Amino acid sequence: MATRFIDLSVPLHNFASEFNSPEITYWDHRDFAFRTASKWQLDPADFPEPYVGSAGEELKLAAHAGTHIDAPWHFGPTTAGQPAKTIDEVPLEWCFGNGIMLDFSAKKGTAEPIDTADLQQALAEIDHTLEPLDILLLRTGAEDYWDTPAYNDMGTGLTADAIVWLVEQGVRMITTDAFSLDIPLKYMAEKLRNGDKDGFFPAHRIGREVEYVHAEKVVNLKALPSKGFKVSLFPIKIRKGSGAWCRAVAMIDD
Repeated sequence: MATRFIDLSVPLHNFASEFNSPEITYWDHRDFAFRTASKWQLDPADFPEPYVGSAGEELKLAAHAGTHIDAPWHFGPTTAGQPAKTIDEVPLEWCFGNGIMLDFSAKKGTAEPIDTADLQQALAEIDHTLEPLDILLLRTGAEDYWDTPAYNDMGTGLTADAIVWLVEQGVRMITTDAFSLDIPLKYMAEKLRNGDKDGFFPAHRIGREVEYVHAEKVVNLKALPSKGFKVSLFPIKIRKGSGAWCRAVAMIDD
């Protein structure tokens, strides 16, 4: 039996189509040779291969750039009255498990929230009952717009009640192909301007009441079956971080 790996991550790159685009400085082999020589007071002409060093990069980026996991601390200082976990405290058991992919790309319009009934119907359609530590992957269709100016305004999100229901089923990791597990910020800002405070980041704020984590910008979901595969989303260990980058990967046994 062979295992097939599907990359579910977007790359970190300059001028990415997201609010948190990183800044990357690239050093080619000659640049790096002069940089190393200057630091250690060496002559790059004396290197084993003159003027040739190791290539490298320097990155300036937010912990929420690219494919990443939001820790409970991102949602608020406490969860159900207890100190919220930072990303280095998130149990690794939450980050690896059976994947369940629900495709709402043709069922929900942009910014039309996914509620509990929607989840229950989608699960019934694939004949699956959620089990503790199942990893839920939501395809909203936003992934089709990655690296275009439209990306941040595409897709949809979960209602707070839907997240509570998922946590009650034992789910701790929820992922989306969109910029946020909430509906796009453009539409939440409009709700807030119209006096709807509950409509502003409800999926994030419910993390102050129930303990869970979510991963955003998890893509290539259309390449997945609905179930029968594993998912790995281990975060980089940032001390006391509100989130961290992860290499999201699906593993399918063919």
